[in-house]
Amino acid sequence: MTDIHPYRPNALAGSPLDRAGTKRNDTAWIETLRADPGALFVPVWRSRNLVRLTSDAATAVYVGAAAVAHAPDTAPWAFLGVMDEVPVFAIDLSPLDKPLAGVDPRDFDDLRRMGSLLPAAEASLLAHARGLMHWRTRNRFCGVCGGGCLPRSAGHALVCQGCGAEHFPRTDPAVIMLVTDGERVLLGQPARFRGMRLFTTLAGFVEPGESLEEAVAREVFEEAAIRVANVRYHSSQPCPFPASIMLGFTAEARSTDITVDPEEIIEARWFTRGELRQPEGFVMPPDFSIARRLINDWIAG
Repeated sequence: MTDIHPYRPNALAGSPLDRAGTKRNDTAWIETLRADPGALFVPVWRSRNLVRLTSDAATAVYVGAAAVAHAPDTAPWAFLGVMDEVPVFAIDLSPLDKPLAGVDPRDFDDLRRMGSLLPAAEASLLAHARGLMHWRTRNRFCGVCGGGCLPRSAGHALVCQGCGAEHFPRTDPAVIMLVTDGERVLLGQPARFRGMRLFTTLAGFVEPGESLEEAVAREVFEEAAIRVANVRYHSSQPCPFPASIMLGFTAEARSTDITVDPEEIIEARWFTRGELRQPEGFVMPPDFSIARRLINDWIAG
């Protein structure tokens, strides 16, 4: 039987790292770890991760300090944590056309494409590196005064050299929900996947001054004109594409007539378990997504 325990980690979660957050400000300790010949670096290049692909699997590729010694001094890096007593760092090599000697840039791949092929712990580590490096490369200047920022706390904070404001990694909360109507669930075809016949759960970002439950109800009504109640938390998933966390919920429909927002949804339909067990004429969301986890857990009952 499918494991539907709510505390089973979703893909991209379940990190193998001890993040050692309390020691990030110990500059001497961090520099000692960076100089350790056994330290591992997780290279990120233009929002992609380095992997080794086979026909049906993928393996994350980590490199030693010598492999990234050619990186410019301005290349963003951050301490990710310790894994089996080995220090692990992320480094962004995006400014380089040839990020690593002897490595084809095409070996850097999009985590969304090959996430389901990776071992869970490796996928989590790559997602961590990708998300943190995205924040570092896109926040070089202060949002308060426009001054240049310098990294602190082993790459987990930025301090403005003009006004002194501190900036920390941003994670945008988004709700994703499976709406049920007895023995049916509501799925929609997102407009951004117009070229695919993909049906998936509805989702959207949480707005300021809004609870998570309110965001669920608002997004479902805006996208499909369905009223919901009994909103219940299911599980969460890191989503560094570029900087979100997906907060999964279930909700019960209080109306069933669908009217879609055409800017968001091409089509929305009610599906039975039988239709989802054997999809015909449409595809389901990828296995590693929390959307698929919500659907699979409902199918399993």
